[in-house]
Amino acid sequence: MSESKFLGRQVEYPQHYSPEILVAVTRELNREEYDINAQNLPFVGVDVWHAYELSFLTKKGLPVSGVMKVIYPCNNPVIVESKSLKLYLNSFNMEQYGETPDEGVRLVKEIIKGDLSKLLNTAIKLTIFTSEPRDTSFDFKNYRLLEEIPEIKNTSFNMFKETPQLLTSDKHEPFSLKIATHLLRSNCKVTFQPDWGSSFIYIKGENRPSQESLLKYLVSFRNENHFHEEVCEMIYKRLWDTFQPDELAVTCIYTRRGGIDITPVRVSHKKLLPTNLTNVNTISKKLLRQ
Repeated sequence: MSESKFLGRQVEYPQHYSPEILVAVTRELNREEYDINAQNLPFVGVDVWHAYELSFLTKKGLPVSGVMKVIYPCNNPVIVESKSLKLYLNSFNMEQYGETPDEGVRLVKEIIKGDLSKLLNTAIKLTIFTSEPRDTSFDFKNYRLLEEIPEIKNTSFNMFKETPQLLTSDKHEPFSLKIATHLLRSNCKVTFQPDWGSSFIYIKGENRPSQESLLKYLVSFRNENHFHEEVCEMIYKRLWDTFQPDELAVTCIYTRRGGIDITPVRVSHKKLLPTNLTNVNTISKKLLRQ
């Protein structure tokens, strides 16, 4: 598998700019397994990446460091494998670009944008932040944490492989819910190392899910081996199929690993895309474990 080219292997960091080190991973196989038709996706959305280890030198040898935010649509055929992206970004460390930091940032931004657009076979949005933004925003205010619901302390959890049968309805009446959990945990598909995250779900319809069953279901990912994007799509698809809502939005915000965090967003309608998270020029307020 292409995704195992670097994952789980000891690899030396490249000493020079190395676009050939980037690895693409197909979205298709997991979508087939979970009956997600790539030609007629039941969602729209994006993958949002933050890379915290981007650095290069100016032509005068001055180091420039920044945070890179990348956004690309979920309807392209591949994702970029995260370790290959980490190695690729570190290949800029000793390269020299521009007479000034601003000129260097502009040049590096265009190089990375071109390389990733080619790899991903889609147009991407990309910004490099070299100073702390004045304002950070958070899209998920007023979401109720499922683990803080009083009855949860008396609930037993014993399913740790993805189990959609856990999802049940408690009422049939018009509703809308904004719920979240910081207990999302799955494992890397290749290395089986744990990935920690939070999930934010907005759902509106007439078949209201039991919040206790929602948390049981989300906890059932604890022993699943999938990429972040796949987990988000699986959660969305199970909720869509089970409750047939009018509107649905699922965002999974994962803790950074290897200097990169990944946030997939899948929604039923474009109007539900989180405003700040999907704005390439905005840095969202970080969660505690990011």
